[in-house]
Amino acid sequence: MAGASGYAGGEALRLLLGHPEVEVGAVTAASSAGARLGDVHPHLLPLADRVLQETTPELLAEHDAVVLALPHGASAALAAQLPADVLVLDCGADHRLADPVAWKTFYGTDHAGTWPYGMPELLTGPSATQGTTAAAPKQRDALVGARRVAVPGCYPTGVSLALAPGFAAGLLEPDDVVVVAASGTSGAGKGLKPNLLGSEVMGSMSPYGVGGVHRHTPEVEQNLSGAAGEPVTVSFTPTLAPMPRGILATCTARVRPGTTADQLRAAWRAAYADEPFVHLLPEGSWPRTADVLGSNAVVLGLALDERVGRVVVVAAEDNLTKGTAGAAVQCLNLAFGLPETLGLPVTGLAP
Repeated sequence: MAGASGYAGGEALRLLLGHPEVEVGAVTAASSAGARLGDVHPHLLPLADRVLQETTPELLAEHDAVVLALPHGASAALAAQLPADVLVLDCGADHRLADPVAWKTFYGTDHAGTWPYGMPELLTGPSATQGTTAAAPKQRDALVGARRVAVPGCYPTGVSLALAPGFAAGLLEPDDVVVVAASGTSGAGKGLKPNLLGSEVMGSMSPYGVGGVHRHTPEVEQNLSGAAGEPVTVSFTPTLAPMPRGILATCTARVRPGTTADQLRAAWRAAYADEPFVHLLPEGSWPRTADVLGSNAVVLGLALDERVGRVVVVAAEDNLTKGTAGAAVQCLNLAFGLPETLGLPVTGLAP
């Protein structure tokens, strides 16, 4: 585990400690190297006395699988030095985008290449039958036996799963997608920042990355364009909510003429009927972030706004679990031929 001192690294370790087929090996960090893991993650009691080691490719290469929970731009050089037979699960953005121009535009550095994208449930092409998701391909097959996996971003996880069924079924227009999403403060990482102080966040919400500049925008567009089989453009506005973890994404798109609420619900039900971690709520029910905390689930609520001809899909997820570390463990299971749900919680914490 590289980057074990951060929130994503800590969440990955929490899940891996409960995995019956995993033994946690080296835990590494950068500035926190030399510290006790229990001093940076007091909740990880079984590993409290482990000492965080320096992150080196030689140390990581001794393992069957490596989780990289590093800042964006820091994974590629390290991963390139690891043996091809080591499973590398990159929780950063370095290998998610297929378009080098999009990477350069939003991240400002050279593109490191593209790895299999770690969202098994994602519909990756249009359906063979108009108005349904019948026979639409999914990303899962690309992850079975993989040795390099690009774990999705937290916002793209909820947004992509919220809207992909409509695009795969040919029910949504591709040029007027609007998403406004709220995230807990852990999504900004563990570094000390004035705008994330409790006195600044408590009792207040604020936007950021406004005007199409958030780095997850091209990832969302890539996913939805793949499902639609044509380019999809997205206006994405993230907001910071006064909570430690969780994402609530309100996703809307224009429906094609003649599309009914029954058609929409049928497409979403068909897309996720057999998915253990994606749940469509009954009509009139809406998800809450509290219901998915600590869970690897994404919960969706759907309605058709008939007056304006738009579908509204609200997605709730835990940004650290299904949004990051849970997805890494899910992909680890697929890569090693284990049951996909092994070691992953499907229930949240309440109250």
